[in-house]
Formats: sequence, structure tokens, C-alpha cells
Amino acid sequence: MHSKPGHAWGLEELAKETAMSRTTFAVRFKEAAGVSPLDYLTTWRMRLAKRALRDDDIAVSELARSLGYTSESAFSTAFKRRTGSAPNRYRSTIRSAVGFPDNS
Repeated sequence: MHSKPGHAWGLEELAKETAMSRTTFAVRFKEAAGVSPLDYLTTWRMRLAKRALRDDDIAVSELARSLGYTSESAFSTAFKRRTGSAPNRYRSTIRSAVGFPDNS
């Protein structure tokens, strides 16, 4: 997940990567991480998105694709659900707070 956050990961493929059944993998992952594998993946993608929105001038549509979302809309919905803010608003707010120029 960490090396390929934009890959279309599914539980089956993640379990296969670890040579476990889906059920065993999901149970062990949740025991270790405290969340399901796909919830963890979404959280990881959102951390990467927040960093990119803060530090880079990447277009939201390009960021969405790089993180495995099929559309800017799907990414924006997931981002807003997790952060409470739309991606462009987050970018503007965070850059103002840390003194970055807003070039979006």
C-alpha cells in the first residue's frame, strides 16, 4: 500500500501479497492497525493528499488519479468526508496558515 498508493488495491490482492486468506489477513491487520485494511489505505491516501495540497501545485484532478481515484469528484468526496474540507479549500486554508503563497 505504501509503495503504490495509487494502485486499485482490494482485500483479495492485499491478502495474496501476504500469502494469507482474506479473512485471516483482515483480522490480523485490524488487530495490528486498529482499522480495516481499506480504511487504512484511505487514511494513507488522505495523508499523502494533504501533504501534496500543502506543498505542491499539483492539480486536484492529477492528484486524484495519482492516489487511485477514478475521478476528481470521487477523490473530492472522500477528501471532504475525511477532512471536513474540499481539496482546494484545504489547500488555500493550510497555505495561508503556514505563510505559503496560494498559487492554485
